[in-house]
Amino acid sequence: MTADVRPAHYRTVWISDVHLGTKGCQAEYLLEFLKVTECDCLYLVGDIVDGWRLKRSWYWPQAHNDVVQKLLRKARKGTRLIYVPGNHDEFARNFVGNGFGAVELVREAIHVTADGKRLLVLHGDDFDGVVLYAKWLAVLGDQAYSLALVLNRWFNWWRRRLGYGYWSLSAFLKHKVKNAVQFIGNYEETVMEAARQRQVDGVICGHIHHAVIRECDGFVYANCGDWVESCSALVEHADGRLEVLYWPQLVSQIQSERMALCAS
Repeated sequence: MTADVRPAHYRTVWISDVHLGTKGCQAEYLLEFLKVTECDCLYLVGDIVDGWRLKRSWYWPQAHNDVVQKLLRKARKGTRLIYVPGNHDEFARNFVGNGFGAVELVREAIHVTADGKRLLVLHGDDFDGVVLYAKWLAVLGDQAYSLALVLNRWFNWWRRRLGYGYWSLSAFLKHKVKNAVQFIGNYEETVMEAARQRQVDGVICGHIHHAVIRECDGFVYANCGDWVESCSALVEHADGRLEVLYWPQLVSQIQSERMALCAS
């Protein structure tokens, strides 16, 4: 699908909440995304591997292994790879400060954009009261969320049979529920306030599976989304401009490029 298309190059790419080790992970889409994009710096913003789920039952198909190998291959070829663990891969936090080959493992990072903005990069679970103070409830919620993702997988199987592209039923339902919308709003405000106190120009996080870029009084809040529901990534262009990319959107761009190549 992507063999004749030149990879898009970005100054920086952020991906989070891949949840390798779960059936809801869209590893095949992520692998295609990694094939058609190149960057100088790649941030893994937490929950890349789902240690919570792997503790309960082992699930690791070849596609998940391919994603890991592709990431390491990018690092070996010169991409700066920075891993900021989240709550689902909190086991990696025990090794923060150590280097694993070409992978830098940090608790958080300060990223300076091409236009000089200082952005705090972290996963964001430190600002989720359920994760901090009632982990048992977070685990219970995670199990209910897994059920929603199973329904989402069957839903998209039927969509493919009917000739339609990927669409996240679980994301649609989540953002239609009043309490979920309110939680997202409160979470974003909490993260921004904490980051302001760090005297930076903005914050980039993951955790809540809700990709967005918004600016409030000159302060930037960006969430890179996930590769379970929305299949999204945050990118920085050469001039410092930030953009959220969705895999279906990128597929359309690739198809347009291939049509242009065939016509030329």
